[in-house]
Amino acid sequence: MKEVFVLVQEQLITSHVKGHHLTQIERGRIAGLLSAGKSARQIAAEIGVCHQTINNELKRGRIQQVKKLNGKEQYFSVYAPDTAQVRYQTNRQRCHRPLKFKFVTNFLAYFDDHFHQDDWSPDAAVGFAHQQHLFKRTEMVCTKTLYNYIDAQLLEIRNLDLVEKANRRTKHHWSNKHRRLAGKSIEERPKRVDKRKEFGHFEIDTVVGKRSGHESVLLTFTERKTRYDIVRLIEGKDADSVSYALKGICAEFGDLIKSVTADNGTEFTALNAVLDGVADIYYAHPYSSFERATNETHNRMIRRYLPKGHSLDTIGPKTVSMVESRLNQLPRRILKYQTPKEAFQIEAARIRKSCSAQLLS
Repeated sequence: MKEVFVLVQEQLITSHVKGHHLTQIERGRIAGLLSAGKSARQIAAEIGVCHQTINNELKRGRIQQVKKLNGKEQYFSVYAPDTAQVRYQTNRQRCHRPLKFKFVTNFLAYFDDHFHQDDWSPDAAVGFAHQQHLFKRTEMVCTKTLYNYIDAQLLEIRNLDLVEKANRRTKHHWSNKHRRLAGKSIEERPKRVDKRKEFGHFEIDTVVGKRSGHESVLLTFTERKTRYDIVRLIEGKDADSVSYALKGICAEFGDLIKSVTADNGTEFTALNAVLDGVADIYYAHPYSSFERATNETHNRMIRRYLPKGHSLDTIGPKTVSMVESRLNQLPRRILKYQTPKEAFQIEAARIRKSCSAQLLS
């Protein structure tokens, strides 16, 4: 009785991972074992699959052959591995869900309009449409499917039109030890700032057009929680120009700023003097732009409108305001498809209302 139990137990053990399908080579082995007189259970043990898999395979690969015996035609049913492979491949092509493309043309037109007019990403279009209930589930596709359509060239939009996808850079690792910082290191910044749950923590940077050293640059000031971006055109990449613009920003938003994180560039050496009594200043390590990832991401988005090599002396505050507006009115997944402008206004109103209530009390 024990021997029978062990035999049954061995037959139940399979070497295939669940969901793994038979290969063309394995079908050839099945044909060889079958011609050698092996049963379906014995073949299953040899291949390492369930015996029912072999039964199904033998049915799938059966063909009728004709042979003449004693001058009469007789039909025989035999297993043909090549036929079984062709039938398997045909069935696999039928097993996926039907293409939804022709049923979501209105949504695709909506995405195309926002992509070209407002520079929305595929995810922004999908997320905003879903949040605002602009389309039914059956009338739109998810972000992954929309990217699949772009990859398959089913839309006029190509991967080359997707700025982030086409221009991602490889990572470079630099040693950032033993380098002097202009002030307190980012290592001293409170851990709660990293979590982005608290409003009022900003990152600052400059965006250069032409690298002549004597042209206008952009000063970008990004709030970490809401991703709201303040962009100002300044005269040059120097401490005086940055300080002058930052004083204007503090006059408007100073009551909201709790901390500022900058890189170790010379243009930010005077931050402590400008923000003294307003906010804490922290400096990222050299060659560590990932420590100001929010700011760097927005700078890349600005490059859509003002590419490298484009002289910023040729633009005015109106153009900069347009770029700032585009960035702040783009729905973001990280904000549950709320725009940075909406999120910033809600947080600012909450803080200012709380401050007013404290003053009245």
